[in-house]
Amino acid sequence: MSSLSRELVFLILQFLDEEKFKETVHRLEQESGFFFNMKYFEDEVHNGNWDEVEKYLSGFTKVDDNRYSMKIFFEIRKQKYLEALDKHDRSKAVEILVKDLKVFATFNEELFKEITQLLTLENFRENEQLSKYGDTKSARAIILNWQHQLCKNPRPNPDIKTLFVDHSCGQPNGARAPSPANNPLLGSLPKAGVFPPLGAHGPFQPTPAPVPAPLAGWMSNPTTVAHAAVSGGGAIGLGTPSIPAALKHPRTPPTNPSVDYPSGDSDHVSKRTRPIGMSDEANLPVNVLSATFSGHGHGQAFNAPDDLPKTVLRTLNQGSTPMSMDFHPVQQTLLLVGTNVGDIALWEVGSRERLVLRNFKVWDLSVCSMPFQAALVKDPGVSVNRVIWSPDGALFGVAYSRHVVQIYSYHGGDEVRQHLEIDAHIGGVNDLAFSHPNKQLCVITCGDDKTIKVWDAATGAKQYTFEGHEAPVYSVCPHYKENIQFIFSTALDGKIKAWLYDNLGSRVDYDAPGRWCTTMAYSADGTRLFSCGTSKDGESSIVEWNESEGAVKRTYQGFRKRSLGVVQFDTTKNRYLAAGDDFSIKFWDMDNIQLLTTVDADGGLPASPRIRFNKDGSLLAVSANENGIKILANGDGIRLLRSLESSLYDASRTSEAMTKNGDSRNMGDVKPRISEESNDKSKIWKLTEINEPSQCRSLKLPENVRVNKISRLMYTNSGNSILALASNALHLLWKWQRSDRNSSGKATASVPPQLWQPSSGILMTNDINNDSNTEDAVPCFALSKNDSYVMSASGGKISLFNMMTFKTMTTFMPPPPAATFLVFHPQDNNIIAIGMDDCSIQIYNVRVDEVKSKLKGHTKRITGLTFSHVLNVLVSSGADAQLCVWNIDGWEKQKTRFLQLPAGRTPAQTDTRVQFHQDQFRFLVVHETQLAIYEATKLECLKQLGLKWFPRDSSAPISHATFSCDSQLIFASFLDATICVFSASNLRLRCRINPSAYLSASVSSSNVQPLVIAAHPQEPNQFAVGLSDGGVHVFEPLESEGKWGVPPPMENGSASNVAATPVGASSDEAQR
Repeated sequence: MSSLSRELVFLILQFLDEEKFKETVHRLEQESGFFFNMKYFEDEVHNGNWDEVEKYLSGFTKVDDNRYSMKIFFEIRKQKYLEALDKHDRSKAVEILVKDLKVFATFNEELFKEITQLLTLENFRENEQLSKYGDTKSARAIILNWQHQLCKNPRPNPDIKTLFVDHSCGQPNGARAPSPANNPLLGSLPKAGVFPPLGAHGPFQPTPAPVPAPLAGWMSNPTTVAHAAVSGGGAIGLGTPSIPAALKHPRTPPTNPSVDYPSGDSDHVSKRTRPIGMSDEANLPVNVLSATFSGHGHGQAFNAPDDLPKTVLRTLNQGSTPMSMDFHPVQQTLLLVGTNVGDIALWEVGSRERLVLRNFKVWDLSVCSMPFQAALVKDPGVSVNRVIWSPDGALFGVAYSRHVVQIYSYHGGDEVRQHLEIDAHIGGVNDLAFSHPNKQLCVITCGDDKTIKVWDAATGAKQYTFEGHEAPVYSVCPHYKENIQFIFSTALDGKIKAWLYDNLGSRVDYDAPGRWCTTMAYSADGTRLFSCGTSKDGESSIVEWNESEGAVKRTYQGFRKRSLGVVQFDTTKNRYLAAGDDFSIKFWDMDNIQLLTTVDADGGLPASPRIRFNKDGSLLAVSANENGIKILANGDGIRLLRSLESSLYDASRTSEAMTKNGDSRNMGDVKPRISEESNDKSKIWKLTEINEPSQCRSLKLPENVRVNKISRLMYTNSGNSILALASNALHLLWKWQRSDRNSSGKATASVPPQLWQPSSGILMTNDINNDSNTEDAVPCFALSKNDSYVMSASGGKISLFNMMTFKTMTTFMPPPPAATFLVFHPQDNNIIAIGMDDCSIQIYNVRVDEVKSKLKGHTKRITGLTFSHVLNVLVSSGADAQLCVWNIDGWEKQKTRFLQLPAGRTPAQTDTRVQFHQDQFRFLVVHETQLAIYEATKLECLKQLGLKWFPRDSSAPISHATFSCDSQLIFASFLDATICVFSASNLRLRCRINPSAYLSASVSSSNVQPLVIAAHPQEPNQFAVGLSDGGVHVFEPLESEGKWGVPPPMENGSASNVAATPVGASSDEAQR
C-alpha cells in the first residue's frame, strides 16, 4: 500500500476515534492490518467476548502462523471451554471441543484426550492440574498473565503485550532482569505444536521445564547486532530486545484511551514491509504501545542484484596469501588482513594505502608454555586462522595456527599497539570472537585441543573453559537474546554444541550438514541463523536453521559438486548470503534457495576465495590469486571510494598549486595521514575557514511562533524532524516532507521544512513553576525511540506529550525539586533517569509512577546524564564539574572524578554535559572551559582540549558540543558565535564556521550566540544549532566537498592530547 493510502487510513482511524465510532474503528484496524489495539483486545478478554477476541486477533495472525500464535489461540479456546464447563453447558463445551480445540489434537493428542475427559467430571476442578482454578473473572485476568507464571519476579498486573513474547520481568529497581524462563537454550517454552500441561498457564504454579534435547529456541528474542557474526563475529552491542512475531503482519498498536495514529510519512510507517512485534517503546501511564520492526522482512530498499557489490574498484597486493579479513565496524574502508605466513596488515582501501604491516613474532617467549616453545623450534612457520575487530573497533584479535592469540589496540591512523598475548590452546587456535558476557568485554577462542575458552579482554585472565567436543573445535559464534548470553561451537566431527557462561556443559549436541568444517552466522539484525560447511568429500552447503526447532529450515542450492577447498561465507543487509566457491562469489537471497547471481570479479580468484562484507554491505573484500585482495563495491561503495579519490586528488592539486605559486587560499581536503614519502605536507596544511554563506550549505528554519532563545535542541530518531525547546517552555517541531527536491524526506539544509502543528492548533507547552523566574528554569527533554512521545520539563512538572497530536498525556513530579536533565533507560523505556536541581538523580518508573532509586553524589544540580548499554552504567555530570559512574543493576556509585579546570576557575553554576561515543566505552565531556574524552570503566581522561591552551584574548567559552552520529566528529559552538568541527579521535580542529557565514550583517555576533547544537542521527556531516535569538540553523558542507575540512597531519605519526590549532587563533596563527 502506498504512503498516501496509509496516510488516509491513519487519518480515517483518528477521525473515527475522535468521533467515537468505536465499532468502526476496530473493524478498520482489523481489516487494514495497520493497528493492533492492545487495550481493546485486553477489554474483550476481560469481558469474555471470545468470538470477538478471535475475530479481531485473526486479522493479524492465524492459528498456524507460528508457535506464539498457536499458544495464544490455544489459551483463548481452552478458557472458553472451561467457562462453558463451569456453567454446566455441556453442549456448548462439546461444540468448542469439536470445532475449536480439535485442531490442536494433531500436535498433542494426549493433551486433547485430557481436555476431553473433563466432560466426564461434575466439576473440572477435580482434575489435579485445575484444582486451583478460581472464578471466571480471575481466570480471565490470568490468561493475560500466563507467560509470567515462569518469571522470577512475576508482574501482578502485566501488560497485555507479554502474551505475545518470551519475556523477563523487571527487578525491583525498575530495570530489566534476565529470567531463567527465557533462556532459549534451557527450553522453557514448548516448541511449536507442543503445548504445556493442561494447567500450566492457569492460576497455579507449573513444574520446572526439563532441559530439552533439541536446539529449541535458538532464537527467541534476538537483539540487534552491528555485523553478522561469522564464526566468531558474535553479538555486537546490546540493544532493546526485539519482541516477535505472534502478529505475523505489519501492525502498529495505537494509544488508548485516545488513539493517536502516526503519520503516513513517519519513519516507522515507511518500514511497513517488515513483520512486527510489540516493543517496550512507550509502555507509559496511558498504556501506550508502539511498534518495533523485526523479523525476516526486507525493510531496506535493496534491489537484487543491482545493489550487491559486484564492481571491482581496488586490487591490493598483500605480499602473502590472505587467510582472514575483517572491516572496521565504524571506519568502513579500513580492512584488517591476516595471511598464511603470520603477517597482519591494515589497509585503507580508499587510498589503497597499507597503514600497518606486522610480521609474526612472539612478544614474550619466556611466558609461553613449553609445548609452544618446542613447536616453534621444530617448525617456526605460523599462519593466521582468524582476524576480527572488537565491537567498538578499539581492539582487534589475531588467532594463529600455533597456540597463541594476540590482541592489539587500535588508536587511529597507523597507530597499533600490543595489548595482550595469550598462550590459548595446545595446537592451533582455529577461531576467535569478542563478546560481552556479564557486561565485560571478553575474548573467546577455540582450538585443536577440543576446548573453547573465554578470556578477559582487559587482563587476559581465563574465565571459562568449555570441554565436551570430541574433535578439534573449528569455529565459535557467540550471541545473546534478551540478557541470555551463549556460544555456539562447531567441531571437525560435524558436531554443533551450545554453551552458557556457567561451566555446566553443553546444552545441545547436533550434527551440522557436511559434518566437517562448519561456520555459523546470524543475519545483521540477529533474527536469522545460518551455517556454511564443507565435507571431507568437498560437498558444500549453506543452510538456514529453524530457530525454534533446531532443524534445518532451508538448504541453498548452487554449489559446485566438489568444492576445491573449504567454502567461506558472509551475510549482508539482512537480505543476502554470499560464499566463495568455484573461482567466484555466489549470492543468494535469504528467502530463496535458488542461486541469485554469480560474480567472477574479473577473474583471477582462487577456487574458494575468502570474503568479507563491510558493515553496511557497500564493499566486499575477496581474496585473489598472487597474494591479492579485490575490493568489490555497489553503488554506495563506488560513491564512497570515488569521493575519497576525489578528495585525495584535490588535495594533491592544491598542494602542487601552493608549492608552485605560493597560493595562501584556504585548502580543501588534504590527505589525513602523512606517509613516509610526504612528510612535508604538514607544512602546507591549512585550517578550513568558512566565512561566507556560499562556502557551506546553511538554512535558517522558518519561524511562525516567536520565542526568546532556544534552550534545548534535538533531531528525531527518524532524521526527518528537528525538535526545539525554547526558554519560554514552548516546543517547536520542524518536519521535512518528501518531495522531488528531497526524495528521502530527511532533514537537509537544501530544502526548508514546515514548522509543524496539528490541525487542532494546540502547542506543546511545559508546565511552569510560578514560584520561580522562568529564565532561571533549566529546560530539559528526552524523546522516545520511535519519536512518538517526548518527556519535557521547564522548571515545573515533567510533561509527557504525544508528538503527533501535541496532547499532554500526563504530568508528574511537581517541584521542588525541579528536573534539570532527562534520559530514557536504554533497555526499558518505562524507566527514566531524572537529574534534579537538588543534586540528586531519581530513577523513575513511569508505568507505576514510582521512584525506584535516588542517587546522591553531586553537590550541585545535575546537568548531564548518559547510559552505556554495553557497560550497563549511567554516567552523570553536574554543575559541580564532577563526573560519577553508576552501575544500573543496583544503582551503586562506582567511580567519581572532578574535571581539571584551569587555574583560577571555579565550577560556578556551569553546565557539564556528557555523551557516550558510539563504541559505548568512551564518552565526551563538554564544559565551558574544555572538551575531553574519558574512558568509562576507569574514568580516566584520554584526551583533553581546554581553553587554557588558547590565546587568552581570543577564546570564547564553549556553549555546547556533540558527537556526530558516527562519533568521528565533534561539533562545538562557542559564545563568540563561531562553530568548530573537530576530529573526535584526537580533538584536532579541522573546520571553523565564522558568524559571517550564517548570521546576517544586521545581526551582531556579540548579541546572538549559538547555545545548543544537535547532530543528525544518520548524516555524519549535518548538524543544527539553536541560537539565543530563537533561531535554528541547519548546516551541511557543500555537496562538492562532502565533509567539513580535514584533520591536520599528526605530529610524529601520533595524536597529541592538545589541539594543533587553537580554536581562537586565526588561520595565519595556525600556520606558524
